[in-house]
Amino acid sequence: MADERLKGLEDRLGYRFKEAAYLSQALTHKSYANENRSVAIGHNERLEFLGDTVLDFIVSDMLMALCPESQEGDLSKLRSVIVSEPSLASVARSLEFGDFLYLGKGEEHTGGRDKNSLLANALEAVIAAMYLDGGLDASYRFVRENFEPDIKSMLTNGLVYDFKTDLQEKCQSRFGTLPRYRVVNESGPDHQKVFEVEIEADGKTLGRGSGSSKKEAEQMAAREALEMLRGE
Repeated sequence: MADERLKGLEDRLGYRFKEAAYLSQALTHKSYANENRSVAIGHNERLEFLGDTVLDFIVSDMLMALCPESQEGDLSKLRSVIVSEPSLASVARSLEFGDFLYLGKGEEHTGGRDKNSLLANALEAVIAAMYLDGGLDASYRFVRENFEPDIKSMLTNGLVYDFKTDLQEKCQSRFGTLPRYRVVNESGPDHQKVFEVEIEADGKTLGRGSGSSKKEAEQMAAREALEMLRGE
């Protein structure tokens, strides 16, 4: 599926693909693939799966270098903010990914080009496409150029995203009630406890998360709940 338009996106990415099919697939939502079965290229879910792992590794490596004094728990919290759906969607918007997505008619008509979930997934898929086409160096260069400025800003200004506050506002707006957190499991020795927390609102479970403290577990559960609500 050759598309001359994608050269414009390659300019924004700062990378030229040797195998253009990787980039095309990374931008193809399953709704488009289902409606255009004659097109040989598949959709981007497998690339998204790989890109999620590649991105986690690169961001972890960057944080190890940028935060030499930080403990594992703080690094995990920072990484969760950096690779969260809103953060990824913001990077994708800055590169105008929405203009290049291949969407089915339904997604097209419901604003799919500006949905956080579709943009974030496409960004992860493109990172995987770079990794497959040009190796770790190519994907690392892209992530560093597009994520490092925000990471440094967060570290300088002490800004860490508060998922619980965002979820509280969303639940009040959507359900007219506050989310409820409850610990559903504790495991591990006293000096290395792992807490699992579940969130409920409007009579249903919204998310579940784990962490080395109840506060961390609540933040991770709130993050999952936000992603679920944004995907509805």
